[in-house]
Amino acid sequence: MEKELFESLMSSLEDAAAFAEGDTTRCRVVVRESPVPEYKAEDVARTRKSLNLSQRALANALGVSTRTVEAWEAGRNEPSGAARHLLYLFDCDHSLVDKLMAR
Repeated sequence: MEKELFESLMSSLEDAAAFAEGDTTRCRVVVRESPVPEYKAEDVARTRKSLNLSQRALANALGVSTRTVEAWEAGRNEPSGAARHLLYLFDCDHSLVDKLMAR
């Protein structure tokens, strides 16, 4: 039993060392799905204001039109897909907007 455990640990260490040296053939990738919150009208407006952006500037950072941001904030539509993920990231780290907009 101890020998099997030791061999398993040694194999794992060898895999880690190979990965550190750039060999990715022995690794596996695990993808976890992270839930992103819904963004309602008030959430979009709150995020934009906390970033100190105009609707036009937020639209620019998200790669959507100003009319789209206006519609979100008016409650006519809700952000989905990549826009929702970006809003979530902007909420988590305000510096991302600076990097995207190169202010």
